[in-house]
Amino acid sequence: MADVFDRLVGQSRAAELLRQYVRRPVHAFLVVGPDGSNLQDTVTAMAAALQCPRNGCGDCEACRLVLTGADTDVTVVERSGLSWRVDELREAERLSRRRPLGEGYQIVIIEDVELTVTGTAPSAPALLKTLEEPPPRTIFLLTAHETPPALDTIVSRCLEVHLRGLSDADVATIVMADGVEASLAHTAAAAANGDVRRAQILARDEALVQRATQWRTVPDRFDGSPAGAARIVEEIARALDDAVAPLIALQHDEATRRGVEARELGTRPANRRDLEATFKREQRRFRTDELRFGVRVLTEVYRQRLRDALDDEVDARSTERVRAALKAIDALGEANRRLATSLDESLLLHDLLLSLNSL
Repeated sequence: MADVFDRLVGQSRAAELLRQYVRRPVHAFLVVGPDGSNLQDTVTAMAAALQCPRNGCGDCEACRLVLTGADTDVTVVERSGLSWRVDELREAERLSRRRPLGEGYQIVIIEDVELTVTGTAPSAPALLKTLEEPPPRTIFLLTAHETPPALDTIVSRCLEVHLRGLSDADVATIVMADGVEASLAHTAAAAANGDVRRAQILARDEALVQRATQWRTVPDRFDGSPAGAARIVEEIARALDDAVAPLIALQHDEATRRGVEARELGTRPANRRDLEATFKREQRRFRTDELRFGVRVLTEVYRQRLRDALDDEVDARSTERVRAALKAIDALGEANRRLATSLDESLLLHDLLLSLNSL
């Protein structure tokens, strides 16, 4: 019988574990997975299953409220910087001590908990204190892309669930099931970084192929000057704004639909402030994934340049081309690592393109 965990494409092993765990839940779960493993969809499905009298049927009112972001007992705690601050985690503790308004649990979602052990003032001790003294009807759902040794004490207080990254083929198959042509589905999947919702939006974005071409031709448009690199940064920034526009339109439609449903069912509509925060978080993630796509496209361009240089007869010119391609690939790798934590999109783009422009 279908349930909310059937939505987790490519995660059949984790889904089977989750079906068992939600029947006898502990006070804290830690879901660990790389970029493109659909961490957000997983914790949303978990929250729905925990609130559902039938452990995640996907059809009842409890499931619907969670899956549409309208359950007031399910809270996603926000961070404002590159790492978690102590006061933000104290706010999470305060929220966790509220009594549920419904029959289920008070569920507190904290994403990217590996960022509690980074920065000048690590906040992990504040989170640890919260996990050590949980209220009886509260469940914490934590996510992390990795679990460094400094996170061991947090990990020891949780039940871990590990996800695998979705392949582009997995995502393309899902998109094609919506009636999208194969080549476009594969292009959208390559740009989606494993995020099915993003791929479905991109597959209906007529400018996707144009943006891929824009990234692919970046090295050919460098003129060696900082001003030239800055112009390309501005072009990419405008393209990022265009890329997120279909998502914003979709969110507007979703907010309207939720309001209509609430009126028809006679229920309280979702808190506007919370809904806007959720939408902004999704927009940031969408832009970051668009940047990751661009970095992937550029990396493949420079890898091809490296292969071509290695195939040429060895001379001073080919040696210089090999050196430049390797430096570019290193710079792109560093940019990709920064995307995991950096919230300053403009600075990252300037640093990357100025570096590539100088090669």
